[in-house]
Amino acid sequence: MFEDLIKELERMNGQSVSVPIHSDEKGYIDKQCPEEACEFIFKVNEEDWGNIFKDEAVWCPMCRHEAPADQWFTIDQVEHAKEEAFAIAQGKIHNAMRSDAQKFNRKQPRNSFISMSMKVTGGPKRTHAIPAKAAELMQLEIQCEECRSRFAVIGSAYFCPACGHNSVTRTFSDSLRKIRAKKESVELVRTTLSESVGKDDAEVTCRSIIETCISDGVVAFQKYCEGMYSRFGNAPFNAFQRLDQASSLWEKAVQKGFDAWLSPDELKKLAIIYQKRHLLAHNEGIVDERYIEKSGDATYKSEQRIVIKDKDIDFLLSALQKLGLGIERACENA
Repeated sequence: MFEDLIKELERMNGQSVSVPIHSDEKGYIDKQCPEEACEFIFKVNEEDWGNIFKDEAVWCPMCRHEAPADQWFTIDQVEHAKEEAFAIAQGKIHNAMRSDAQKFNRKQPRNSFISMSMKVTGGPKRTHAIPAKAAELMQLEIQCEECRSRFAVIGSAYFCPACGHNSVTRTFSDSLRKIRAKKESVELVRTTLSESVGKDDAEVTCRSIIETCISDGVVAFQKYCEGMYSRFGNAPFNAFQRLDQASSLWEKAVQKGFDAWLSPDELKKLAIIYQKRHLLAHNEGIVDERYIEKSGDATYKSEQRIVIKDKDIDFLLSALQKLGLGIERACENA
């Protein structure tokens, strides 16, 4: 009586369901880091996924977690695949039972004293998979400088998912962009906190945000210099936190120091900001005689506290960007 159903169940035993994944309108497919502590969502160019990426390993652009290529489906894609597998199995069983019912009914004698019939409600069900839809476009598109694979993210990315390469220049650029975004969010933070916790706490928080922009910039430039300088050898510990020593190292490596990319006035202002960062990190921002001597900043007296303004952050970002570009070009010609 249930011949078609039995045959269908036998065919389904051990059979897998393949669910296609659509790319977005730019040809990128969605991926997600399988590490639970990260789960970063990004996109890779579909053509590059087939031609450049390797089955053995893919890297997360955010945390550099490494895993085989078949582990990078997004949570939404996995859930969609489960739903599709259930729908297809349900459809095959329904259609087989519907076929058995039709065959059974055709075999029944007409005009018999006793008649029997079988009914399966509903029309034929689909047995094909509906592709998983692509998520919205991601604005930041990146091409790896090493393997040339293309990928896209929201916010920042530090590693190439195809080869794991860490782009020093891109990381530095992202760091400066985040510092600028932090500075530009201060007024919104001040307004929001003033309404929720009061003006005093709002002001303390906003001052802290502005001051951390200084240290963030110095650290970003230090890491950039360490990465770029590695091809020339090992630099002394924390050498790139000190402008004079950093400039001397680059002059030996590429025959150009910081005075090749910044004017004397810019170098003087940058030195003051670096010394302000030192005060914030080691002296709670309180001016001492050593600061006045090393920075040449005559606007403060000992025991005063330094004040960081938006214009300080703007200048720092501009100066670091000039130095970064100069170093990059000098390294290319070295």
